[in-house]
Amino acid sequence: MSDDERGEEKELDLSSSEVVTKYKSAAEIVNKHNLIIHAEALQLVLSECKPNTKIVDICEKGDSYIREQTASMYKNVKKKIERGVAFPTCLSVNNTVCHFSPLASDETVLKEGDILKIDMGCHIDGFIAVVGHTHVLQQGPVTGRAADVIAAANTAAEVALRLVRPGKKNQDVTEAIQKVAAAYDCKIVEGVLSHQLKQFVIDGNKVVLSVANPDTRVDDAEFEENEVYAIDIVASTGDGKPKLLDEKQTTIYKRAVDKNYHLKMKASRFIFSEINQKFPIMPFSARALEEKRARLGLVECVNHELLQPYPVLHEKPGDFVAHIKFTVLLMPNGSDRITSHTLQELQPTKTVDDPEIKAWLALAVKSKKKGGGKKKKGNLA
Repeated sequence: MSDDERGEEKELDLSSSEVVTKYKSAAEIVNKHNLIIHAEALQLVLSECKPNTKIVDICEKGDSYIREQTASMYKNVKKKIERGVAFPTCLSVNNTVCHFSPLASDETVLKEGDILKIDMGCHIDGFIAVVGHTHVLQQGPVTGRAADVIAAANTAAEVALRLVRPGKKNQDVTEAIQKVAAAYDCKIVEGVLSHQLKQFVIDGNKVVLSVANPDTRVDDAEFEENEVYAIDIVASTGDGKPKLLDEKQTTIYKRAVDKNYHLKMKASRFIFSEINQKFPIMPFSARALEEKRARLGLVECVNHELLQPYPVLHEKPGDFVAHIKFTVLLMPNGSDRITSHTLQELQPTKTVDDPEIKAWLALAVKSKKKGGGKKKKGNLA
């Protein structure tokens, strides 16, 4: 289906029960436990995370699993339904912040004690569910500053869940998550955006900024019923200002559908044609392309803005970084977080005593059911 054809159709949202079902089906493949399948994708990736295992092999297993599970759904429908990986499996270790999903030739392996950030996404008919999770490769409870940074990201995510609700503003969330991180003596990482999700759109126009600063501005926005968001929280024990160290580490790209350019190199034209055929909308991994040709062709595509790169960013060596991402549906009866995963036992060195943070955490996520008689104040969460 072309972008023009999509634009002419009525925009589908959560007022359609079929849309809700597709979001939840994608979420189940990514990380829920209520499908009768041998393993959900995130759990499968976690089970593969062992010392001396190559990161690329784990990422490929996550993507393959999502492709296999989605291929078995909506097979017998008249109209072909697109489905599959919405964001390639990434496994970013220690001070690496995000988007590490190496090529097949990469030999990087996991080590005991590594802090792992897993990031992945699935879609059914363009309705996207993403999840991000942090895990320390060790037995027993996580302690010290590693526990602090994971607790900071997780508590910030819990607060964000309660503030991303109809009537609230995006800047409310930005301010709150920074306050939570500070309570654990951590920083929210700059440059991370939480986007509204729409059909076939992973980076919608409504955005929650992780950290407000003069270099990064987004439009003020108010959350509305029937919207969907990918809430993306990254916390660090460092200064929260990650750097791009090596452009060659970038392997994830997305077609910039509004850009056109006549490519000069034959390798670039070949790769770009393949991308348009296989990955016209969603982010993809260069692993899916022929590696030697991809290395040559992708550079020209990026230089002329035909592709949007997802760079691999790093905090300083020795800094700990944690990532929590979830998908939330703003339903009429409250917020429905459709992706999440249980954390290891944490023993942080800090505790949250701030009354405002405690008040945010005490907010209900779902609306209480209305009883008979007059509606009481405080029923809506």
